[in-house]
Formats: sequence, C-alpha cells, structure tokens
Amino acid sequence: MVQSPKATMTNAHKEALAQGREESRAVREYLEALDQHRPRRGRKRTPESINKRLAAIEQSLDTANPMQRLSLTQERMDLTAELGSLGAAVDLSELEKGFVSVAKSYSGRKGISHAAWRELHVPADVLKRAGIVR
Repeated sequence: MVQSPKATMTNAHKEALAQGREESRAVREYLEALDQHRPRRGRKRTPESINKRLAAIEQSLDTANPMQRLSLTQERMDLTAELGSLGAAVDLSELEKGFVSVAKSYSGRKGISHAAWRELHVPADVLKRAGIVR
C-alpha cells in the first residue's frame, strides 16, 4: 500500500482558521453574556425576599429528610449567590465591541440573518453598528 504525501496547511489557511476561532469566541462570549443578563419573566426578586426565603430554608433544614435537605441546601447556595450579584452592574461594552467588529464577517461566513440575531435578543442598534441589516 502506497501512502500519499501528507498535505501541509498553507499560512493563509492557518490564518483563516485562527480568524474563524477568534470571531467565534467573540460572538459566543457576547451571546452568553446577553443570555445571562437578560431580564427574566415574573416578579423581580429583592434582597428582602431572598433573605426571607433564606430564613425559611434555615428553619426547614432541621426537619427535612435527606433528599429535601439536599434540595434546600442547593437552593440556599443559589440564593446566596444571587443575593451577592444583585447590586453588581453589568458592563457588556467590551464584549459588545468585540462582537460588533466580527459579527458581519461571521454572519456572512455562516449565513446568519438579521432575524436570527434578533431572535437571540441582540439589540437592533448593535446589529446596525456591526453592519448587519435586514
């Protein structure tokens, strides 16, 4: 059996792959940040309501069976983390800049429409700055 010689990648191909990875990273990070910080449905939690629930959990832990205790412990951890992040201001400006700089190229290469971006809650003004129009 004769083996064919290994094809080597050209520098242009390596650069194109690197560019694709960088664009994908910028898009992914921006979309993840948008998703994590978008407003949720329902009543907003306040520090008071979180503290009230934490107190109720503490009372329930003593009498709970092991499975309930597990769930209550996780809920307590989640609420404590939420309480710590309530006052934190979110600054998406750096991620947004990175997204704007690569979104048009990424969209063209991947065939992603304006409507698809909007469905993922990317603001229309951000898409306009990126050069993605309807």
